[in-house]
Amino acid sequence: MDIFNEKEKLTQTIIELKKQNKTIGFVPTMGALHDGHMSLLNISKAQNDYTIVSIFVNPTQFNNPDDLKKYPRTEEKDIELLIKNGCDFVYMPSVSDLYEENEKAKHYDFGTIDKVMEGSSRPGHFDGVATVVSKLFNIVQPTKAYFGEKDFQQIRIIQEMVKQEKLDVEIVPVSIYRAVSGLALSSRNARLSSKQLNEAPQIYEILSKAVMLKNEGKDVADIKFFVETEFAQSPFELEYFEITNEESLLSIEHFAEAKNVRGFVVAYAGDIRLIDNIKF
Repeated sequence: MDIFNEKEKLTQTIIELKKQNKTIGFVPTMGALHDGHMSLLNISKAQNDYTIVSIFVNPTQFNNPDDLKKYPRTEEKDIELLIKNGCDFVYMPSVSDLYEENEKAKHYDFGTIDKVMEGSSRPGHFDGVATVVSKLFNIVQPTKAYFGEKDFQQIRIIQEMVKQEKLDVEIVPVSIYRAVSGLALSSRNARLSSKQLNEAPQIYEILSKAVMLKNEGKDVADIKFFVETEFAQSPFELEYFEITNEESLLSIEHFAEAKNVRGFVVAYAGDIRLIDNIKF
């Protein structure tokens, strides 16, 4: 496995691969890698000649400087895991390799999809995400790029950014990778206490029960009331639960309003913010 810290050297390698008509799969990450990331890597390996994983904690997508400081960084373990899973190339740039001094995130017009849910409480967050992913796509020139559906709103943002910038890359959403308990794997889970880890699968249990209610004929208002009641009796503090159209990410009042519908939840275990979602 080759490790690149500078985009110029990585670009030389990519030019050679392109000359040979090789396909390139790309998995952008912020490190603190886990089996969820490895599932993306393995799908990419199955679908492409070569796979590149990037590890970069992107400063422009953090509204809170403390969150940026606290974000887990486990580079040695990450490299070991990538070697074990047969990754071809890793790009681990410094901030200065991607951003000019004092450079800010580019401002995009994403319509409504960056203003709801995560966007409503984190202004500028998705501009930061789109900016860094655009930069990475232009460096890596991937055939396909892989993203986990746990960050479903982020996938929608990246799809729109690719459309606006007319980038030649296929975005491949990958189903949420869950522990046997049902807990969605996340780098933030490393911060959970053993007690919180035991309790956290309740989030997916509540979402799964919500889907069962929908299948029994309950409509949106009933399901929202159920979820909010369940969280009120749980160890978690619910920030929001929304049922939305997958395309627009706008909340719906009745399931008949949209063909593709998804439920999104954010809840706190102590000061640790956990997110999950489920398709209805």
